[in-house]
Amino acid sequence: MQPTPATADGPATETPGSLGTEKQWSRTTAYIDIAVVVAVLVGTNLIAHFTTTWASIATVPVAAAVLLVLTRRRGLGWHELGLSPRHLKKGTLYALAAVAAVVTVIAIGAAIPATRPFFMADRYATISGALVASMVVIPLQTVIPEELAFRGALHGTLERAYGARGVFAAGSLLFGLWHVASSLGLTAGNAGLSEILGGGVLGQALGVAGAVVATGLAGLVFTWLRRRSGSLIAPIALHWSLNGLGALAAALVWHVTLG
Repeated sequence: MQPTPATADGPATETPGSLGTEKQWSRTTAYIDIAVVVAVLVGTNLIAHFTTTWASIATVPVAAAVLLVLTRRRGLGWHELGLSPRHLKKGTLYALAAVAAVVTVIAIGAAIPATRPFFMADRYATISGALVASMVVIPLQTVIPEELAFRGALHGTLERAYGARGVFAAGSLLFGLWHVASSLGLTAGNAGLSEILGGGVLGQALGVAGAVVATGLAGLVFTWLRRRSGSLIAPIALHWSLNGLGALAAALVWHVTLG
């Protein structure tokens, strides 16, 4: 929308109609950006979980990079993506506090006999496997790409259109739904969950529902950290500590139980 030209009587001004049209166009653009980000996320999830092994490894990191480029080209600033250098120090402080809290909770949970079986995930039954998963696979294939996508690209586009409430509500809901496919075998591969929820279709459905609720709530916390610190470092640290330290704790529990 072009401004009204200046005249000899005074400076250029925008008419009320032109301001309304410009605002409406800006809101429409924000909706389009959200639709594009969500479409990329849905496609990424389907490809990563229902195609080939190589696709499951590479799809999420590639999609995160694509979303970062797309949102930057659509005008989102580094601060809107949680990547501004000026928030680095604050983000680091929140990250350290988050990791310390998770270490405490995991240590207590692994030490208590009643909660120890929940750490017994089959895929982390060996120390070496858990180390590789914790230090390589989880941060590079899961945590960093997901945070770039959800607390970066999706967060920035949602906030432009809906503000903080939209980010917390829609962002957390979508993050929970993102984990439907990855939790299909959750109960079958976890001794504690299998004992409580049982096997079969019902157990699987309950496991998926529980995973969606849990990750949706985690999304709320990640979003709070992202907004509070202004940086992706804080939610990345919390996300990694929950997954990565959880993997190491699982291996330790298996080792103690079987040893």
